[in-house]
Amino acid sequence: MRLAQVPYFALLLACLASACLAQGAYPAKPVRIVATFTPGGAADFTARIVADKWSELWQQQVIVENRIGAGGSIGAEAVHKAPADGTTLLLVASAHAFNAALYPKLPFDILKDFVPLGLATSTPIALAVHPRMPIKSVREFTALLRAQPGKIDYATCGVATAHHLAMELYKHATKTYAVHIPYRGCGPAVVDAVGGQIEVVVSSLTTVLPHAKAGRLRLLAVTSMNRSPSAPEVPSFRESGVAGLENYQVEVYYGLMARIGTPRDALAKVAADLPRVIAMPEVAQRISAAGIDLFMKSPEEMAAILRADVERFREVIRDAGIRPE
Repeated sequence: MRLAQVPYFALLLACLASACLAQGAYPAKPVRIVATFTPGGAADFTARIVADKWSELWQQQVIVENRIGAGGSIGAEAVHKAPADGTTLLLVASAHAFNAALYPKLPFDILKDFVPLGLATSTPIALAVHPRMPIKSVREFTALLRAQPGKIDYATCGVATAHHLAMELYKHATKTYAVHIPYRGCGPAVVDAVGGQIEVVVSSLTTVLPHAKAGRLRLLAVTSMNRSPSAPEVPSFRESGVAGLENYQVEVYYGLMARIGTPRDALAKVAADLPRVIAMPEVAQRISAAGIDLFMKSPEEMAAILRADVERFREVIRDAGIRPE
């Protein structure tokens, strides 16, 4: 097989097992991590905690630059246009896979133009209801939707967000129908759910958990494969016993990618040192305290997750008739 035919992440894995790390040349100058979402969120938090530890470990400055807009596409395009020398990395999120499924003509291909270097963290999505609703589980919620198709509204953080697509995937799997009410952000959606203006909300667990603990919302389930350490009492959709949800899973994940063509020694260094810093006890503790879960995956696992998400959400988006705003 010619070299050009070998998947790039496979070359990276082979490099990790070789003497690439011994070269020690990378990084010879400051490294920039482009976070494509606003400061203060889980993506930005992940980027900054990694940058801080890498700066110490590498004895080289690692900075975070927030390039927001277009659901993360503006920042990704900036990395795509940057030199492929390892000095500019992309803090990638599941949103980039959703964008690839939603927008047919992006100026880059997240699967072909970037090299996956590993996933680090995730933020669970939760389904919550106002306490006046007489349901306490996903099974009961599904039965309600089947009994009253099209009569139940649900709020999300916006059109084509992970929260919206998670609910569309659930509806597709259970053959149910509810009316989507998109908000401009998770905060306003949760505020209206707490106030009773809307009775069902699909939002980040971190935004609904304080209200659930105070009795202002009732948590039914999280969309991740496993329960979240932040709320271990809340089951996953997979545990509901509802037919069609046995393999249901939507993860909102964060990791790192580099431009295709980046030197293999730089890729190997990043791929080796990402899990190294995330596994540090003090780092894991800070991540947990922020309400974020550890979600460490190898470059190969990350590549598979991204490909699968693009494929399955392209189908969900088509079936639900979702159009870019």
